[in-house]
Amino acid sequence: MRMEQLGPYTLSWPDGVFPLGGDTLALGAFSSVRPGWRVCDLGTGSGALPLLLARRAEKLSFTGVEIHPLSAQTARKNLEANRLDGRIITGDLRTAPLPAGAFELAISNPPYFPVGSGTSGGPARSEECCSLEELCAAAGRLVKNGGRFALCHRPERLVDVLCALRACRLEPKRLKLAAHGPGHPPFLLLVEAVKQGKPGLTIET
Repeated sequence: MRMEQLGPYTLSWPDGVFPLGGDTLALGAFSSVRPGWRVCDLGTGSGALPLLLARRAEKLSFTGVEIHPLSAQTARKNLEANRLDGRIITGDLRTAPLPAGAFELAISNPPYFPVGSGTSGGPARSEECCSLEELCAAAGRLVKNGGRFALCHRPERLVDVLCALRACRLEPKRLKLAAHGPGHPPFLLLVEAVKQGKPGLTIET
């Protein structure tokens, strides 16, 4: 069992569960969040994003959806161990029994690589179970009008991400590229969209 301290919260995960990485940490810091928001983490993994958001805003209510049973159970235990309000659904985020428009924020660190792309970061990084378009469709259904969807992805898929978001009535509003240092190419894309938002994108540094 591995453990990581995230502010006042402790994240733990066993072998077989996707480990905490820099992309998740960056997304947890980038996403907008306000006290009392209802948050849905699509593909929650170990439940790291709820812990990262909980240290930024009080009285959040979390719902996580995770298709892999061991990861879902790990996320459930992490919420309980840190006494955070929420539930974890074991199942497919495309068909999860959640009411439309129920959340102020959806958030996701999704699979990065399309099936057949010739690139893979392992099963947790392949779109076998959920494509980018299906992820955005799920987020677009779950957040309320004016609600937000924040995700991280690979910079080379910037056009795919923006097109998929807009096709689901999620207007990209904030964008940031993260690099390991000056002179290094970006390794991560961070985007936040607003459901039925007006056009206008801010690029952050």
